[in-house]
Parts: sequence; structure tokens; C-alpha cells
Amino acid sequence: MQLLDVIARCLVSLVALFLVTKMIGKKQVSQFSLFDYVIGISIGNFAAEMSINLDSEYIHGVVAVVVFGIVAYLVSVLTMKSLKIRHFFIGEPTTLIKNGKILYNNLRKTKFDINDLLEECRINGYFDLSDIDYAMMEANGKVSFLLKPESETPTNKDLKIKKQRKGLCSNLVVDGIVMHKALESTHKTEDWLEQQLKVKGYKVDDVILATLDLEENFVVFPKNDKLKDPDVLT
Repeated sequence: MQLLDVIARCLVSLVALFLVTKMIGKKQVSQFSLFDYVIGISIGNFAAEMSINLDSEYIHGVVAVVVFGIVAYLVSVLTMKSLKIRHFFIGEPTTLIKNGKILYNNLRKTKFDINDLLEECRINGYFDLSDIDYAMMEANGKVSFLLKPESETPTNKDLKIKKQRKGLCSNLVVDGIVMHKALESTHKTEDWLEQQLKVKGYKVDDVILATLDLEENFVVFPKNDKLKDPDVLT
């Protein structure tokens, strides 16, 4: 039966694509896991085939996409239940630098060379490799870095500086519309909002954005694009 043949070919091509992608290495898949990458390009290929190849049976393309979708769903369920299955399909982090030393064998294992590593360092703002204590290639191909203690930027905690918590600004007006829930969360009324806008010479319709932070700083961004700076009312 043709449909069974399509299902069989889908499963065979899925296995083949996954094994080939796993062989190529993590850096080729960017932000996707190996399995997600295979599923994505496969489904995209089937969708393109259904759209362009008018000689192919439409139902065959639909079955192919559905089969890949079901397999992807089942794999996602299994990877949540089993760590071993997750490591096989999704992958696991690989240490590239440990205690400031480059692990050459792990670079080769991930199909990464020293130029790739230096590029990742520069992209993340690290131009001196001697500043890095650890570097890990994540399962999605990204590289995470941990600086040596002497190279880290001191935090307010390190400097014993107490900073007041800023929190998030509440958007009271968005594109000329009053956000009533935001007003309630800041314990303000619509009359209060209109009064504050009136003091600055605005109506609600004139405002593209008005925000209020925890320090009661009321910032107005008018729709008039001739004004370069927002008006601030404290």
C-alpha cells in the first residue's frame, strides 16, 4: 500500500537525516537541538514538495508531515521522562575550556576549531582567552563562558553598595489607550492619570506611551515625533 510505503520512507529518511546531522556536529544547528533541526528541515522539505510538485499526491505529503510531527511529539515526551533518551536526542553540554586550559579533544569532538572558539569569545565580548576559566558548548550549539575570578566585573554586592530595587515600569497608557489593570496595580485612578497628563499639556489621545515606576517617576512619550525627549514628571 502506497501510504505504508510513504510512512516507511519517512521514518527511514528521518533516521538518516538525524544520523548525518549528528555526525556533522553541533555548530551546524545553531539554536536548535540536532533532532529539532532534522524535524524542521524535513517538514519544510515536505511542505515545499506539496506546494511545488503538482504531480505528487497531496495526501502523501500530509501523511509525511503528520508522521514527522507525531515522532517529534513522542520524542519530546520521552526526553522529559528519561535523561538517557534526552542526552541521545537533544545532546548534552561539552566542556571546551576547563580551568583555563583548552580541551583539544573536545574541540575535535564538537567539530570546532580554535578559530571558531576565538570567534565565539569575541562575539561574547571576551578578546583575551586567558580571562576565561570555563567554556561550555550547550546542546543547542551556543557557547557559554565563565570568567576567572580576577577577570570578573565586581558587582554591587562585591563593592558593598546597596541599590534600591527598581522593579518594572507600569505602562499606564499605550498608543492612546488607558491600561486600567496597570492603573489598579499602581493604586492610581484614571482621574489621577488625566490630571498628571493635563499638567504636562497632554490628553490621553496625545500619548503613545506613559509609564510609572516604583519611585513614582511618571514618564510621558507623546505622539508628536518632533519632540526628541520624553517629558518626565516626578
